[in-house]
Amino acid sequence: MKFTSSLKLKLIYVFRINDAAHRGCLKVGEATCDNDNVFGLAPNSKALNESAKKRINQYTQTSGIAYDLLYTELTIYNSRKCLCSFNDKEVHSVLERSGIRKKIFDTENKANEWFITDLETVKRAITAVKEGRESLSSAKVSHDQTPIVFRPEQREAIEKTKKQFKKGNQMLWNAKMRFGKTLSALQVVKGMDFSRTLILTHRPVVDSGWFEDFGKIFYDCPCFAYGSKNNGDSHASLEARAKQGKCQYVYFASMQDLRGSELVGGNFDKNNEVFATAWDCIIVDEAHEGTQTELGKAVMQELTKANTKILRLSGTPFNLLDDFKEDEIYTWDYVMEQRAKASWDLTHFGDPNPYASLPTMNIYTYDLGRLLHEFVDEDVAFNFREFFRVNEAGNFIHEKDVKAFLNLISKEDKDSCYPFANEEYRNIFRHTLWMLPGVKEARAMSALLQSHPVFQHFKVVNVAGDGDEDEESKDALAAVEEAIGKDPDATRTITLSCGRLTTGVSVKAWTGVFMLSGSYNTAASSYMQTIFRVQTPATINGRVKEQCYVFDFAPDRTLKVIAETAKISSKAGKASGNDRKIMGEFLNFCPIISIEGSKMSQFDVPKMLEQLKRVYVERVVRNGFEDKSLYNDELMKLNDLELQEFDDLKKIIGQTKAMPKTNQVDINNQGLTDEQYEELEDLEKKSKKRGKDKQPLTEEEKKRLEELKKKKNNREAAISILRGISIRMPLLIYGAELSDEGQDITIDNFALLIDPQSWEEFMPKGVTKQKFNSIKKYYDPEIFCAAGKRIRAMARAADKLSVEERIERITDIFSTFRNPDKETVLTPWRVVNMHLGDCLGGYNFFEKDYETTLSDPRFIDRGEVTANVFAPDSRILEINSKSGLYPLYMAYSIYRARLKDSLFSVSSIEDEQRIWDKVVAENIFVICKTPMAKSITKRTLIGFRKAKVNTRYFEDLINQIKNKPEHFIRQVDKFITDRTGIKNMKINAIVGNPPYQEVVAQKETANGQKVSVSIFQYFQTISDRLGRYTSLIYPGARWIHRSGKGLEQFGLTQINDPHLCFLKFFPDSMDVFKEVGIADGLSIVMKDTQKKSNGFRYVYAKKGKEVTIEANNPKEELFSLNPLDSEISYSLNCAIIKYRCLHDAILPRSLFSIESDFVEKNPMLVREYNDGDYFDPKSEIKLFTNDKAGKSGRARWYIANKEVLTTGLEHLSKWKVIVSSANAGGQKRSNQIAIVDNHSAFGRSRVALKTFATEQEAKNFFKYATSEIIRFAFLLTDESLTSLAKKVPDLLDYSDANGIIDYNGDVNDQLYKLFGIDDKNQQYIREVLTSKE
Repeated sequence: MKFTSSLKLKLIYVFRINDAAHRGCLKVGEATCDNDNVFGLAPNSKALNESAKKRINQYTQTSGIAYDLLYTELTIYNSRKCLCSFNDKEVHSVLERSGIRKKIFDTENKANEWFITDLETVKRAITAVKEGRESLSSAKVSHDQTPIVFRPEQREAIEKTKKQFKKGNQMLWNAKMRFGKTLSALQVVKGMDFSRTLILTHRPVVDSGWFEDFGKIFYDCPCFAYGSKNNGDSHASLEARAKQGKCQYVYFASMQDLRGSELVGGNFDKNNEVFATAWDCIIVDEAHEGTQTELGKAVMQELTKANTKILRLSGTPFNLLDDFKEDEIYTWDYVMEQRAKASWDLTHFGDPNPYASLPTMNIYTYDLGRLLHEFVDEDVAFNFREFFRVNEAGNFIHEKDVKAFLNLISKEDKDSCYPFANEEYRNIFRHTLWMLPGVKEARAMSALLQSHPVFQHFKVVNVAGDGDEDEESKDALAAVEEAIGKDPDATRTITLSCGRLTTGVSVKAWTGVFMLSGSYNTAASSYMQTIFRVQTPATINGRVKEQCYVFDFAPDRTLKVIAETAKISSKAGKASGNDRKIMGEFLNFCPIISIEGSKMSQFDVPKMLEQLKRVYVERVVRNGFEDKSLYNDELMKLNDLELQEFDDLKKIIGQTKAMPKTNQVDINNQGLTDEQYEELEDLEKKSKKRGKDKQPLTEEEKKRLEELKKKKNNREAAISILRGISIRMPLLIYGAELSDEGQDITIDNFALLIDPQSWEEFMPKGVTKQKFNSIKKYYDPEIFCAAGKRIRAMARAADKLSVEERIERITDIFSTFRNPDKETVLTPWRVVNMHLGDCLGGYNFFEKDYETTLSDPRFIDRGEVTANVFAPDSRILEINSKSGLYPLYMAYSIYRARLKDSLFSVSSIEDEQRIWDKVVAENIFVICKTPMAKSITKRTLIGFRKAKVNTRYFEDLINQIKNKPEHFIRQVDKFITDRTGIKNMKINAIVGNPPYQEVVAQKETANGQKVSVSIFQYFQTISDRLGRYTSLIYPGARWIHRSGKGLEQFGLTQINDPHLCFLKFFPDSMDVFKEVGIADGLSIVMKDTQKKSNGFRYVYAKKGKEVTIEANNPKEELFSLNPLDSEISYSLNCAIIKYRCLHDAILPRSLFSIESDFVEKNPMLVREYNDGDYFDPKSEIKLFTNDKAGKSGRARWYIANKEVLTTGLEHLSKWKVIVSSANAGGQKRSNQIAIVDNHSAFGRSRVALKTFATEQEAKNFFKYATSEIIRFAFLLTDESLTSLAKKVPDLLDYSDANGIIDYNGDVNDQLYKLFGIDDKNQQYIREVLTSKE
């Protein structure tokens, strides 16, 4: 038989040991019956005695103890209602409540319990249990509640947390379900005597469970109260009593309810008092859910006060582990639990085992891909979504195959390995949970099961509902329990779900879960949460659940998740042991059986470690090659020459910062082999020991410790340099055109496959192919090759999918690619949708907040523009494609328009592809800067298939657009004519994200900065001439404010262009490109060449909030970036007209012609100056300049001879008010405004706002320049020096006798009155200034 019954009968046994120590003592224990044919057997029958002896021998034989078995009896019995059962714990309880004393032989472990009694008393105790009595004599029974007896691991978690909370504020329990998290957490609250505790959960349905457990812990503490919306008191009542010192309380709240509050960005004015409460402790239940989203984080931030302790509870906290230190995590996982269960008897000698009721998991994997190979994503995994795909009528598209699958698992065969193949198996799996890809699929499966010859005998409970996993699961749970009924042996059920009932609920009768959803990339956390549903302890009709089963039909996914889980759970504990040991232990307690045909084979460690290698590869891909597993051990052996090579490389690339880690398994992040890592850890621990444990390191150990640390540091530094190259590789691998698709991309042939121009464009400047060949030895060739293969396999597999699913797969691949630097920004799919959705509309793949993707795109209608741009005959041009994502978005919306107009029915993927290929061939045109960009775009649009794509690469694209625009326009026209055969074809829309800057020169200093000029404006200008609509995204503030090289005339023309119809400005580029900071912010610009009227729609977007206005073209005026500034800006403009503009008075940083490298080049001409040092004002000057050029330079005071100055001498004798030239307006940080005297000059790191004849005038101006309204006025322009103070009035006269302002009085108040700023705007100014501090 392939499967053993989950449910086993139990028996009670009583025995004695005939020695002096045990005289008068009896042991009462419990054993499993080895066969099910013992129903109705009398006490002490042979079969029962054999099972009892087998069990007793397990823990007595090693000690060579002789015993007498006195009594055995089945634990199953008939009550008036039904078959019932009891266990050894209940017999012990009756004996204890009846005053019968215990003798404990192992006091250290509080184990090896015996009762000082006789056999007749034990038999009477068994009878009492069956009759529902709590003691042998009602007079003796005690009804007092007794304290919960915590298991060893629970006691450890409670004590560790109390200890941690004395020194820190956070703790994570990485504890699997059935740990008893609620009771243990409440015990922490009781032990710490917290006054106000909040329980926060994503699942409101668990309120009653917390309420019940509260009673068990606080039964003896009348001063503690519980409250929630459904149980106990209200928050207001509890808080009122707490303020009077009358109670301490625990309050239960749901994350969904709190997220809806206005305080954290929700829509409802509620829960203010909950947020205002000074919580001593917040317990976050199922902490991996809902708290890591932006809203979830906002809720936690608002609730957490300075001293709030946070205890997070989760069975699968994989997304949280990186946020906690080692001593802030307590781990109790499946392996630890099963180990405790197995080793209990070693110390407890047959005492009731608290882990006995926790069944063992068995995972069976079936390779459906071999049976149904058309549904396999190459080497990716079985594609459940395609297999179970449903048509509009709600039927399976591949119904024949789905029926074949159901027949396969239920075909009558006594030797079969499938779970429903005969009556015996169907009895074992009477109640199972089936996970399906979605709501529609669950509905179709329900219909199919009900008409199936075998499964029609099962009641199908479809709890998929409308797919909202966050909805309370109460109704779903009730429906399942109703279907199972009071006697699970009399019913059969199959529960269909696509997310509901997979966390936080228990259905005792389930013995198996069928994983028919997910993919190779399924998160380990959601997988483990789901499969542990079947591990719920259960006793059904006297039989106890000992085994439970998982059936997975995608073996690769199973093994990846298990490998990942085993590694993660070891990481969450203390030190990671070696892979083999961890994996071996996991497989020991959770056997994984592979089934092929009628053959069963159990996975062993080598087979799993092979899978672990695949996990490495998978992780390298998901992390966009930003992963330490990509490199080999050569980095551990760097010699001086190689270290010098890295130093040179660092000068070219720079040391780059790693991106935030993904929540994948972290194999070894130390840069050492496992053995070296453990050696380093041991030496470090030894060196840190204090007090009586202190053992000084020997000289040899000290030397070894330093050597290992240095190795680790060298490798880390080398990786941070190589990262700049590595993260550029995945995109090139994705796009590479191979003459033979069977050929692998290896670390050796990688550079050869990329043309020189693309190499120069995509790799860091200065990293030649020759340079690359000298460092490729540091990459692990196997991992590199396998990761490249995986990227291409994923892309190739997408070619077999429906259009929508293919887009989802391709964009998912792109989401793993990293942005190497500001110049090489790959526009993320999210930004493409945000940009084009705002301007052109069409089908959008994101929710309105642009945080969550949609598998069913939503249509955005922008009226005339959407109709014109996405018509079936529309022509779209992307002007500088790097990824193909812009044309992908445009093509999809036109594809939908063509689908609507199609005369033929579209019922297969082939039909969809035919229409898609037509769109790409007839509607989409793409210009690229390099051959590789052309290949990448082609791959994105049509994959590896042979289909027509209109791409054209221009060898010197920027030069042509910038210097030969007429020639470029003719070339584009010719390109489109050649492809379509139609001359002078109009283009409906030009879209894209053009290059922003180009490097034009390099300074000579060793630390010289790259000099870049803006070029995006040329792309905008040329686009205006190519078609009707243009929609581009590029830096914003400087062109809007007409500052910066080459932007003054462009900005003036564009902001006043009647064709401008939409402008959206993001002052913080991180709101758009999450990891790329662009000083100018970003602008999305849309123009319509047929629009002739003035004005445009303007949107100011900051931190998710938008202000929209219908703006006028500002003519010569500077346009207010933030519409809320308009009134103030107008008042300042009036003052500028009346007086003057400070911008005109500013003296440039080149005033005294002191360059940044002056001190570096002329160390003999200067000496350092500190306040009070002597200098000769007749022949010397004080000079404020940088100690060296470049970003590492710092400004300081020097003394120099007057002769070093060749310009600006007329200003030397004046008092000056200076600011930092890097942040003169104070937009990013303080502008370091200061007064310098009439013997001082400055270098390029400063500019002078104004110069004065007297010190008093300088002091008065300083007060003026640091007043609220003037600081605000500086912020109204972008941070470039060409815009500095364009909105700041200059009052001209700053003497005490100026007649306008009394500088000894309240300057702020006087200036507000002078400029006519009302109270509302004064308050607004203060808020803005406060946000800058």
